[in-house]
Amino acid sequence: MDFTLILQNLGLGFSTALSLVNLAYCFLGVLVGTLIGVLPGIGPVAAVAMLLPLTFNLDPVGAIIMLSGIYYGTQYGGSTTAILVNLPGESSSVITCIDGYAMARAGRAGPALAIAAIGSFFAGTVGTILVALLGPPLAEIALKFGAPEYFSLMVMALIAASVLSSGSMMKTICMIVLGLLVGIVGTDVNSGMSRFTFGMSGLADGIHFAVIAMGLFGFAEIASNLSDKADTAERTVLNQKITGLMPTYEDMKAASGAIFRGTAIGAFFGTLPGGGPTISAFSAYALEKKLAKDPSRFGKGAIEGVAAPESANNAAVQCAFITTLTLGIPHGATMALILGALTIQGIAPGPQVMTQRPDLFWGLIASMWIGNAMLVVLNLPLVGLWVKLLKVPYRFMFPSIMVFMAIGVYSVNNLDLDVYFTILFGVLGYLFLKLNCQPAPLILAFVLGPLMEENLRRALLISRGDPTVFFTRPISAGFLIAAILLLIIMIIPSFKKKREEAVASSEVL
Repeated sequence: MDFTLILQNLGLGFSTALSLVNLAYCFLGVLVGTLIGVLPGIGPVAAVAMLLPLTFNLDPVGAIIMLSGIYYGTQYGGSTTAILVNLPGESSSVITCIDGYAMARAGRAGPALAIAAIGSFFAGTVGTILVALLGPPLAEIALKFGAPEYFSLMVMALIAASVLSSGSMMKTICMIVLGLLVGIVGTDVNSGMSRFTFGMSGLADGIHFAVIAMGLFGFAEIASNLSDKADTAERTVLNQKITGLMPTYEDMKAASGAIFRGTAIGAFFGTLPGGGPTISAFSAYALEKKLAKDPSRFGKGAIEGVAAPESANNAAVQCAFITTLTLGIPHGATMALILGALTIQGIAPGPQVMTQRPDLFWGLIASMWIGNAMLVVLNLPLVGLWVKLLKVPYRFMFPSIMVFMAIGVYSVNNLDLDVYFTILFGVLGYLFLKLNCQPAPLILAFVLGPLMEENLRRALLISRGDPTVFFTRPISAGFLIAAILLLIIMIIPSFKKKREEAVASSEVL
């Protein structure tokens, strides 16, 4: 590994990220991300989906910096309300509520918030370093991939997503199949034949990514939040003054190991398709409870119960960019949205990004460092402001959000049909939520589906229709074997039982 070259590239990245325009996009991203993280029921996926139209006319570098800032900013914001209000801003902060709120009720809200910020900053920094170190070698390996390797990699990614995602495996697989079917709507590039257009000329180019994203994650989330009676309920907000933000030596000693272990767990799960901040946070908390000399402390204000999950979810978010940017394989719904945003900008994520657009790749890495520093400065002084925002009823916010999304969808192609389809997917998304069908695998399959079809056809053309090409090439065969092993693991009774127990416990929490 050439560290001199990496340093040179980082210099290019910082020169790009430190421009006034990109600094403004970075600040806007982390600010909106923190706000989204504080407000319960929205989450990073819905936030990125809602703000997607804003990026269509932006420079690609500024667009990816802002969307990325929203993503990792939500992880910071979610911890604030989890600790102070016992109300997670998004799913990965659910586990932080247990010990974070207990610390706040014991008058230790300051150290809890400080440890969450320190752990998040450390994990974010480590994650950014890993992206910088692992990105170039992974891109070099990916440049050797052909059509068979890419097809097999995508098959493995979708199967891994079904194994690691929450909820029923069968429902997840059904959502993946539905996403693949929606992805092939439009005109076949090779034959010129229309597929699933039902005679509507507006579907000749397929269903636009923004329509799916805003329908499933924007309109559906709004409908779900409006139907939740908890919004009208009185929230118990911690009104006591927060003092003593600096943690003691004992706090740092107890939390340091948890921060390191949480960062390692988050980095591991962040690179896996279907993994991500939520499973990382739950895994880190479970590990700390098993390693503790006195597990009974957990649930009563153990500082490790705040440090570990907050470090894990931020490390997972940062490391998610490794496979997305170098291989073009998103690990989850939010990264699929960011991948779609790049595609709309005319940039195909993959190993060529580093060679063709080094300013984008290294500018993003540099902006992560800058964004993490901004988040530490933003979160602690503005705690009072974020808590006051929780007192604003959600029913007063949603009309402007819906109008903004409708304008954004219409502006993509200037078609009324896009708005109608967004509403349709919003209704479907709401039904999916009520039926406990996670929409994330659908959007993942929708993004990867056309790429899978393209590489499948290309591989079969090269091999003159011989399907054994996927097994005779070592790398492709390795991916398929891994996919088969994952399928076998899925049906093993012991694994299935543990997975169901983990899902059940997360839903209870």
